[in-house]
Amino acid sequence: MQNWKDLYQEHATAIENKMPEIEWFDLWHNQVNFLTEEHPFSTPALFVSYRTIGTEDIGEKVQKVNLQVDFYLYYETFLDTFKGAYNQQSALAFIDLMDKINATFHGTSGENYSEMRRINFAPVDTGNAGNLYRISYSCVLLDYSAKNGCIEEQRNAEINIDREPFVID
Repeated sequence: MQNWKDLYQEHATAIENKMPEIEWFDLWHNQVNFLTEEHPFSTPALFVSYRTIGTEDIGEKVQKVNLQVDFYLYYETFLDTFKGAYNQQSALAFIDLMDKINATFHGTSGENYSEMRRINFAPVDTGNAGNLYRISYSCVLLDYSAKNGCIEEQRNAEINIDREPFVID
């Protein structure tokens, strides 16, 4: 991984390619609890957040990062899942999306991460008519983002080369 943007874009591409029914993908910042103040988004929506679980320095300005990736699946609905409910199948489609998220990410490795494993799955109370679930994964990545500045400095460094032949006596 060169930077966090690459990781986010890899996850966004996976969702776009494998879950076309997701209508909105974005970084998580608690949008569902501020629906009237937030930029409007369509549902089903999937949000993602990243947090480090631990780091290990493995080289100059390079870290091995144990990362937690939280996907928040939000589906705004008044539909019910109980047997005989009106539009029960539409409500149950939400559960199918949770399975598809897991099929897309559990046990995978990509260009920017490896060893992704689901570690948690739980509902999140929203206080509104929407269903929100958080599906958490852990994965490992190598973070070179601090080294990029170092590489840029090396590219712009002035190098003086002595053009005199080296003579051995």
